[in-house]
Amino acid sequence: MRTLLIVDDERNIRVGLKAMIEREFPDRYRIELAADGKQATELHEAVPFDIVITDIRMPEMDGIELIRTLAIRPYVPAMLILSGYDDFQYAKEAIKHKVKEYLLKPIVREDLFAALGRIESELAQQASIHDRLEATDRYLEGMQVNALGYVWARSDIGSAEVEARCRDAGLDIFEPCFYVGILSSPEYERNVVKGKELLARGGSEGDCLTLENKDGRLVVLTTRMERFRDMVADLATFPGSAGTFAAGISDRGQSLLELKIKFDEACHALKYRILLSRSDSALIRFEQSERRDRTYRLSEDTIRKLANMLGTDRDKEMKALLMELFNPKALAEADIGYFESVSLALNERVFDQAFHTYGEASVDIIKMYKLAGSLYNFMNIQDYIHCVEGLLLRLSEYARGVKSVYVDQKEMARALAYIHTHFDKDLSMTVVSNHVSLNYSYFSERFKEYTGESFVNYLKKIRIQKAKVLLAETDGRIYEISRQVGFENPKQFNRVFREIEGITAMEYRQKQL
Repeated sequence: MRTLLIVDDERNIRVGLKAMIEREFPDRYRIELAADGKQATELHEAVPFDIVITDIRMPEMDGIELIRTLAIRPYVPAMLILSGYDDFQYAKEAIKHKVKEYLLKPIVREDLFAALGRIESELAQQASIHDRLEATDRYLEGMQVNALGYVWARSDIGSAEVEARCRDAGLDIFEPCFYVGILSSPEYERNVVKGKELLARGGSEGDCLTLENKDGRLVVLTTRMERFRDMVADLATFPGSAGTFAAGISDRGQSLLELKIKFDEACHALKYRILLSRSDSALIRFEQSERRDRTYRLSEDTIRKLANMLGTDRDKEMKALLMELFNPKALAEADIGYFESVSLALNERVFDQAFHTYGEASVDIIKMYKLAGSLYNFMNIQDYIHCVEGLLLRLSEYARGVKSVYVDQKEMARALAYIHTHFDKDLSMTVVSNHVSLNYSYFSERFKEYTGESFVNYLKKIRIQKAKVLLAETDGRIYEISRQVGFENPKQFNRVFREIEGITAMEYRQKQL
């Protein structure tokens, strides 16, 4: 449905025209009314109209001033003038401002409907042309985006192929001055289409090309540095986006042959977003990132000490070592390569080595490990440091637990070996726990966990197993065998034997004959 505005200072004429048009063209137009040019201008600025029918002589702002005003608006409506005067001066102004129709009052219905029909035909033709032009523009933009995506994704592409592909796609319109920017923002990465709409605001046509890279970030090729400042201002309109976004921007490029170099510069500049303070939202120029100190070197001793301290009770010392790696001077001055080397060393020589030594950890620790696997999983270096510190402490606690279990198992194995060797002696849990230097209560708990039964029951079973061998393989008397396996008297021996085996020792011997 088209929108149509009727402007006339006489109410009867406004209302009459509206009724006349609605009867002839039901459901074709949404019609609004205005009493003068000023009111019409305000209505058009609020919601632009497709067609404006206006009288000439009106108070406040007349029809001639109205058509002059509307002619310079971003959206110019089709205009039809009504006049009670056949004035050549009015006609000249109408022609000058591309008024579609000029009708004299009183209005002849057929003339008005015919004029609206001609305007409808012209608007339909313009829409068709606009659609075809838009389709052509979309096709060209698609070629340009594909060419850029191909050039930026290939590491082995030669300069001749770069130039050929870019010129064939019409990218030479960006010569001899262009910049490449890459935006990192959770808001854009969730809604790249919205990001492209924001970038399109207020710019001259053809000075900017946007595409989404494989990481879901918005890559911008533009001839104007101002585009990136506009982009940051627009990003601030996203709810909760403050401090969460940055753009890495290349130095100025002049030739299509530099497109890949400038893309790499933008990527490198964007890495520095992690070093921004939490409250910053910034444009990071490649030339600024190059001012960082490249002489910082990873402390091998610090990494080695951290790895060695895992599983000890030196949490404070580990935190201090971590702060040595990320000291304030380094955070303020060091090149991003330093922090990448620290991250790599922590991953390979501390975290990976811990898993290799102590085995798989809990799900929570694995999640932290995966998150800490890259600096660029974080918007801020302090968030990365906090995650690494938490992972170090959790891994150290896990390693202590594994070591404790290992020690317990080793001591339990010693305890069982002692029992199997001295089962025939006056053996008690006190004697065995002292032998392995463990607290009586702790030993009792760990022993039951390790063997699945109490110390007394375990010792009974060992003694009965030894007795069964002697009963089957020797001619020794029952009371002699009971003493040999550690029982105080044959009565106790027979009671325990029957308790465990279901029969007496003599019955067991007779079965073996």
